[in-house]
Amino acid sequence: MFDLTIEAQFSSAHQLRGYKGKCEAMHGHNWRVQVTVSSEKLNDIGIAIDFHDLKDMTGEVISSLDHSFLNEVFPFTEINPSSENIAKWIFETLKKKLKNESCNVSSITVWENEGSSATYYE
Repeated sequence: MFDLTIEAQFSSAHQLRGYKGKCEAMHGHNWRVQVTVSSEKLNDIGIAIDFHDLKDMTGEVISSLDHSFLNEVFPFTEINPSSENIAKWIFETLKKKLKNESCNVSSITVWENEGSSATYYE
């Protein structure tokens, strides 16, 4: 089994509904997204997926989040834009984009700052 990992970034604001504390108010983060995909096999030139292609697909997924107020971006209009929910949404959206590739999304880790992250995997 092969695991490949890339990182991407986006900046956005959010506020947590129903939260009693500072994060209830609108605030922003420079989010870091770590994408790990797995593959059991390599193609004829010895790669599972081109890093460039994986970065492009990830960029397409997170582009709607960049420089936005997440509470106004679907599905975060209906669910809290927590790190956990953001990681799950990126996982599910990227999984659909990779359906024709030889690899699968293993995990998504979303860092809201250097010391705090949430990871989603199935």
